[in-house]
Amino acid sequence: MAALGIDRIAPDATGATHSDDVAGYRVRATHRDHPLFEGFDGPEAAGPPRIPLVGPGGEAAYARYDDLLPATGDVLACATHGGHDIYHEKSVIEWRVGDGAVLGLGGTLRFDGPDDGRGHERERLLRNAFATLGRETLPAFTGRPSTPEGFAALRERLADDHHRPAYHLSPPANWLNDPNGLIKHGGRYHVFYQYNPGGPFHDAIHWGHAVSDDLLRWEDESVALAPDPDGPDRDGCWSGCTVVDTDGTPTLLYTGGRGRDQLPCLATTDDHGLRSWEKHAGNPVIESAPAGLDVYETADWAAEFRDHCVWRENGVWYHLIGSGVVGDDGDDALDNADALGGDDDPREGDGAALLYRGESLDEWEYVGVFHAGEGPRGAPVWECPEVLTFEDARLLHVSDDDRVAYYLGETDLGDPAAPAGSDAAAPDFDVREAGLLDHGDFYAPQSLWDEEHDRYLTWGWLPETRDASAQWDAGWSGTMSLPRVIDTDERGRLRQRPASELTALRADHVLSETVALDSEERLFDARGGALELDCTLRLGDADAVGLSVLESPAATERTVIRYDGETVTVDRGDAGGGERVNRAPRGMPVGDVGPAGAGGGGGGAGDAVSLRAFVDGSTLELFANERRCLTTRVYPTRADADRVSAFAVGGDAEIAVDAWTMAGTWPTSTGR
Repeated sequence: MAALGIDRIAPDATGATHSDDVAGYRVRATHRDHPLFEGFDGPEAAGPPRIPLVGPGGEAAYARYDDLLPATGDVLACATHGGHDIYHEKSVIEWRVGDGAVLGLGGTLRFDGPDDGRGHERERLLRNAFATLGRETLPAFTGRPSTPEGFAALRERLADDHHRPAYHLSPPANWLNDPNGLIKHGGRYHVFYQYNPGGPFHDAIHWGHAVSDDLLRWEDESVALAPDPDGPDRDGCWSGCTVVDTDGTPTLLYTGGRGRDQLPCLATTDDHGLRSWEKHAGNPVIESAPAGLDVYETADWAAEFRDHCVWRENGVWYHLIGSGVVGDDGDDALDNADALGGDDDPREGDGAALLYRGESLDEWEYVGVFHAGEGPRGAPVWECPEVLTFEDARLLHVSDDDRVAYYLGETDLGDPAAPAGSDAAAPDFDVREAGLLDHGDFYAPQSLWDEEHDRYLTWGWLPETRDASAQWDAGWSGTMSLPRVIDTDERGRLRQRPASELTALRADHVLSETVALDSEERLFDARGGALELDCTLRLGDADAVGLSVLESPAATERTVIRYDGETVTVDRGDAGGGERVNRAPRGMPVGDVGPAGAGGGGGGAGDAVSLRAFVDGSTLELFANERRCLTTRVYPTRADADRVSAFAVGGDAEIAVDAWTMAGTWPTSTGR
């Protein structure tokens, strides 16, 4: 294919298959109206069609992309077999070559053989293919975008999806997970993220890129990193960070995946806009996990050893890598187990953050375990470790299976002049507070230092809580949290608040009311799928008080936020979405944190809690007393599920609430 000038990356899966069921293609949502698929809508009009091309007993050759992704081709469809979609089998590709196009129909398509009852569909597809290639103008919405304008056109194709967030950072389409490489550079905020251009599923991970001048208006940039089929990142460019080297060079440190190895790699740029990056010729810069340390191994990985946090201190570079160690490392983190809400399942390893040091960004020596997990109560691997340095403490947070645990305390990074491996060089972390950074669906957060405003800004990944087929039908997956300011309060406790700039997204002030409730519900005159609500819930003598958001007429669909004096619970039981959605409740303890502004909070919240609630399409973020957060996903089926109401249960209560509609942040017709 490279010799023909089509693509430098050839299909990595070729052969022939004998089908024992109906097989064919499943079209991507962003391409369901491509002329190649004309006439195939059929009964599955609610989602992109399946196209049956081979019947039971049929045989067909294939040439497709399984583990790899074409460098420039656009994936139009994946494989399907027996009604089951196989997303990683990327079977229909379109390339733009010069002024023309090339279509790759890479599987379950044949031109002869016994009649299997699917000849009509094959003939229609081929007729469509020839008609498409014979057009004077090609469809405007295909091709892998590489400019802000191209990404805006792609984003516009999904702009009417009421589950898409309007003021959260989201992918233009396809798959997003961990935030990566966050940096404020040249006065602009840069958020890189794990991105699959091939569809809304985790595969062939690249680095996506979005930029903003003000945290209010975002623009998609070209993909920053892509896997190299001949390099140590063949299977993916996974999570990492961005730093500026001592000579002023912006540098990415990321995990390259290849086979059973996951190892640290570098890339640098002299592009002020951070758009184009050159990978380091000596990658990987660390060739194995630490010798002598029993690093957790699985059937998939020779060592769980990935994700990077790098900073410079006292003339030394420090480098934290997520991992897991087998056996007792002597850590005292069991003392924090109750705060972290762990379980008692036996584990084969303890999550760990491993510390390296170096004089340069491409030479590292291992100095010890910075901190390790709590044995049987935690996950065997810590992902995406990050250290933030405050005036009075350091914060370590780690992504621990399906939660984000944090540890706040004092650290000793060891004597940088002492030999690596010696007691004097070993780090020490004395934890004074531990907990969860978020009590909902929030993972792999990363931060940037905003020197202009003397603050850390943190984003986390909000994974979908609907199944893979629903994500494929939607054409996108994943979004980021709002940017949070993370610091410590006057008593040295962890504090989290939305970035102050977000108030500029407030559009109409649709509600300002204080309501006394007597075991009743009250419908407010406020509607919208993109809202901010700033409220105080006072329990009085009621058993519970709360709000319903994304509520339909007659409340057949709604998401309930309930406060009972000890816990804020998000009840998603009636939130919509059917069987494809996880509707289990999410809870956040607040009984031990006082209201914001009350001297930093006492030992308990009394009968009131201060809540800022951000509703945005399928996202819901709650900030309680500037101390605790709960983020989750909901998927109302009805487009008119946009009302807000208040309620009390079992007595008198009071709620004071201000609400605003929120403007969108993206350059599309709906702001999504």
